[in-house]
Amino acid sequence: MAKGKWAQGIQPRYFDWIIKDSLAICERPGGFGENHRKVRRQEEIIWVREQDFDRVISLSSAPHNLHNYDEMGVRWRHWPFPVTDEISRYLTDSYNELARMLAENRKLLLHQDEISERLLGFLAGYLVYTAMVPEPPRAITIIEGITGRQLGADGRYVVGEALKAAPDR
Repeated sequence: MAKGKWAQGIQPRYFDWIIKDSLAICERPGGFGENHRKVRRQEEIIWVREQDFDRVISLSSAPHNLHNYDEMGVRWRHWPFPVTDEISRYLTDSYNELARMLAENRKLLLHQDEISERLLGFLAGYLVYTAMVPEPPRAITIIEGITGRQLGADGRYVVGEALKAAPDR
């Protein structure tokens, strides 16, 4: 059994808090494609477990490596992000579930294979959908500031769809 700092694992790449101590994002633990490493995945999942995240939510299209969470005792959900016209229903369902879990004071970690525009658009859209930040340009600016990445057309499209799906206030 590993002792000391190695027993704590390593923080996943591109980890950022979107809502401090409640909602965070990162690249898929262990990376993806040519950058994927099994040992790194194990160390990053250990870190997630040791940080007491209640659940990991994967927005990746494929269920690759989700079984590793079970093996490491980390609860997870799989919400594959659609590329089709079903995005409005997807956003409504996932945002409502996300809001419910956050209202229960759960500590959540979202990831896709990489920190993509669509993932950032999903997060900015959540701010708009829940009216935490009802103005899309401001929500986009906040997410860009947190992550140090710009949202392009794909991410902004998701925010627009989130605004359309938002309940009337």
